[in-house]
Formats: sequence, structure tokens, C-alpha cells
Amino acid sequence: MARTGTLSRRALLLGAGAAGGYVAGRAWAPGLSQLDGVDRIGSTPEGLFLNDASELMATPIHIHQRPAAHGDALVEAFRAELAAAQSENRPVCVSAARHSMGGQSIPRDGHAITVDDAWIEPDTAAQTYRVNGGARWRDVIAALDPLGFSPAVMQSNHDFGVAATFSVGAHGWPVPYGPMGATVRNLRMVLPSGEFVTASRTENTQLFQMAMGGYGLTGLIVDMDVDMVPNQRLTTAFETMPAADFPAAFQAAVDDPTKPMAYGRLNVTRETLFDEALLITYSPTENQSDIPPATESGWMSYAASYLYRGQVGREGMKDWRWWVETSLGPRFAGESTRNSLMNEPIITLDDRDPTRVDILHEYFVPFDAFDGFLEACRDVIPDAFVEFLNVTLRFVDADTDSYLPHSPTPTIAAVMSFTQEMTARAEADHQRMTQSLIDRIIAIGGRYYLPYRPHATQSQFTRAYPRAADLAALKREIDPTLTLRNNLWDSYMARL
Repeated sequence: MARTGTLSRRALLLGAGAAGGYVAGRAWAPGLSQLDGVDRIGSTPEGLFLNDASELMATPIHIHQRPAAHGDALVEAFRAELAAAQSENRPVCVSAARHSMGGQSIPRDGHAITVDDAWIEPDTAAQTYRVNGGARWRDVIAALDPLGFSPAVMQSNHDFGVAATFSVGAHGWPVPYGPMGATVRNLRMVLPSGEFVTASRTENTQLFQMAMGGYGLTGLIVDMDVDMVPNQRLTTAFETMPAADFPAAFQAAVDDPTKPMAYGRLNVTRETLFDEALLITYSPTENQSDIPPATESGWMSYAASYLYRGQVGREGMKDWRWWVETSLGPRFAGESTRNSLMNEPIITLDDRDPTRVDILHEYFVPFDAFDGFLEACRDVIPDAFVEFLNVTLRFVDADTDSYLPHSPTPTIAAVMSFTQEMTARAEADHQRMTQSLIDRIIAIGGRYYLPYRPHATQSQFTRAYPRAADLAALKREIDPTLTLRNNLWDSYMARL
């Protein structure tokens, strides 16, 4: 990543973004094609299968289509696919990169559609850009950066699809924003009936609310109008503190208009788990002229990933990594740009181990419940069979739009990265640990995130997302044949 003579954010913080997005992995079967390191399609004598980033969701599908179209042509392609699927009573699901981890982007025995071409039309006067649903965030940065602009909010990393970010209610680390959907002005989508509609907070409001964070169960998104902000040259500040002090310090940073980007970290050594926190903030420099072009991270990020992976089975390495991030890293901190900080690919996180897979969790915790979150993690995580590698703390403002809000009030989002063996024993223990954590987080008023492993019980799902039944009922009204389906619907919402 281009700096002004300094290391990239990922190299500096040794995988700071590892907990900000989904992880890349390896091929799961012979002869399959690998798309951006994650989307897996393979065939067996029994038929066609599709997998996601978990590498644990090999799911039979009927057909996989990749329409190279946007605008009116994409509308017609969507309509044709819906009609074909409905004629055979098969489900449909559209995705871009399939970085989910529990089949939320896969239609069992159905029509999987991958849309990943990029079309972006910026409007500098309105400070918005129109983007097709399948564009990736790297495409958005490439289009906006030469104009001096940046996405107001984008999901980390830059490999994710823009419409997918909206559909899963994902957020970023610029402050003081809520989910990326809060920056969407309007969207155009094809409903299960084939009707092409525009939805916003003032037009077809209910459809907009259903689509935001609705996991593609409402319609197939064609394009969206999204907010952009001026790109900036930024400088970094670091502050280490007891973990219990983090909420107050983080809130102060979020409330400070001179700090447009901020996030935190916690130490992950088992014996001292979550004793310390690190707050990283970014402020504009005095010189905002001649901002350099955004580039991706360089070789240092790849080198740093080896230290990140070195934590597996080595508690001492976790201590050393924490020392590097809190003591050594700040000495090399310098200037960067807003776009360069967010322009990070997933491939730097590849674990290079065919026997293990990275699995993410995310919990959304009210600021006044942060101590309860720390206590829950200290009680549950150390005894688990999985290896805990990383946690990143981000601010998410209240989501007052969607039917499945993970942050109905302002929260601290704790994005956690684990690595587990690809064995039944590891998966069973991981499920046990996850259910224990979810129970504790719900008890303190928090929620868990839905794109990851489907380990939650039905009761946990309904307690964490009490409006899910309303969304399910509305979906049945606009999609009586239940054409738009995925594993989130099949496993949880179909029961409501």
C-alpha cells in the first residue's frame, strides 16, 4: 500500500483487517475453479456443488450463471433466470464473491447467479456514485480516487461485492457511520415477480427496509446510488490502555470530528485475554494537496501474515505480536490516504494450510455492556479447541432502517478471527463455544452477526433478531413461491 515512506496499515498492525472481512482459503475439491480465492464451484459424479469461504458448505446447486451485463441487460438476465427457476420450483440466489461462511449466498439445488462486472458512474456535484450490484469495492476506489473522492463506507476488504455489503448489513471502520446501507440513497432491483422497482427511504420504503440487511431475500439488486466523501491524507495515532477503559476512549474518538477513521484491538493471549486495548485513530494532515493515488498493500503485508499465522499453537507469539503492534508499530506510523487505508485485498490473509480454515465471529455490544462482553469472552474462549487469532473493534451507529438490525443502538462491533481444524471434532466444539458466546452476548443486550457459521440455535436467532418474523411474513407476500432462498432462510427464517 502506498504511504509517504511508511508501512501499510496491514503490515504495521500485522493483520489488523483480518477481523474486518471474510477470509480466503483453498480449493475444496479436485478440478474446481477458484474465483478471487473464495468462490468455489466443483463437479462430482453426483452433480454441481458450490462452496463459500468456510470451506465447510459444499452445497448441491442446479446451475451457476455469470451474466456479463449491467443496466437493462442485467434486468432481463435476472428476469429470465427467475422465470426458469420458477418453472422448475427451484430457488435463486445472486452473489458476487461468496465470502459468507454458512451458505447465506448459496441456493440449495437452485440457480446460483454470480454478478461481478463493474460499472460506476460518479456524480461529484451530488457527492454520490451509481454502482452496479456486482462491482467490487476495489472497482469503486479505482473509479473515485482519481476524482478526489472515497466511499463514505465500504466493507473491509476491497474484494467484496457492493450489493452484497448492503444485503448483509455490513459496515466499515470510518466513523461515525452505521452499516454501509445508511449511505445508500436508493436502489433498483428485480422482485421475484419480475417487476423492476426503485426503492429508497421515500419510495417503496418497505422494500428498501427489507432489502437492507435482508440477505437477498427481497429482490435481485441491479444498481444503487451511494454516498461518497472527499479523499483525505491522514496521519495515525496510537493509544494503549486497560481494556475496561476502551469504551470511553473510543466514544471520545467517534465524537471527535477531526478523527474520521478509528478502530481498536484487544490482546488475545489466553492467560491475559482482553486485559489490554489499543485504540488507533486517523486525523487529516495540514497538507491536503497532491494526494497520492491509492494502491494496494505491498510485500510487507504478505510478510506480516506469516507472523499472524505463527500464533497458531504459540502463546508466546501472540504476546510478541501484541508488543510489535503496541510498541514497535507506532514508531513506524506515518501518513496515508483514506482510500489507500481501505484498499486491502483478502489474499494477504490466506492461511496456506489445507488442514485448517479461518472462521469469523462478530458481536455487536452496547457501549455500557462492554465489560460484560470482556467477561463472557474470558469465561468461554480459553477452553475452546479452536485457536483465537485476532479481534478488531469498530464503531457502528444505530441502524433504524432494516428488519434484521445487528445494531439497533450504537455499538462496539467486535470482529473475531479463529482458526480451526477441518474436522468434525473441531466443528462440534466450535459450535458449542459459539452458542455459549451468543447466549452471554444476548444476555447483556448485544447481538451476533448472521453471515458466519450457522451455529446459533433457532431460539438464539429469534432472540437476537426479534423482527425476523415480520420480515419473513413480508417476504412471503412478495415472494409466495419462495423463489429467493439461501441457507439463512432454509435454516432459520423458514421456521418463522
